[in-house]
Amino acid sequence: MAEKLTPETRDAVLAPLLATGWALVDGRDAIEKTFEFADFTAAFAFMSHVALWAEKWDHHPEWFNVYRKVDVTLSTHDVGGLSDLDIKLATKIDALA
Repeated sequence: MAEKLTPETRDAVLAPLLATGWALVDGRDAIEKTFEFADFTAAFAFMSHVALWAEKWDHHPEWFNVYRKVDVTLSTHDVGGLSDLDIKLATKIDALA
């Protein structure tokens, strides 16, 4: 089971993600990022690739898609905030984009 990030590890594990465009969500213990692609087909293919990893790891993003843009929000509901699963999935999402 996932565990909420501790104050001691939080900054260190979030720093690389924040440097690549992820941002903290106001009023919530979550991170978000917007991805833009060439067209809808590319955006949908990206979402399909992410979905395979999300299902494999049983950790699913909150996302919203319009045409070529995909907004992704990550937080672990079971722990009430950010966990190592969010860091792992965000890193994979960046690699897939």
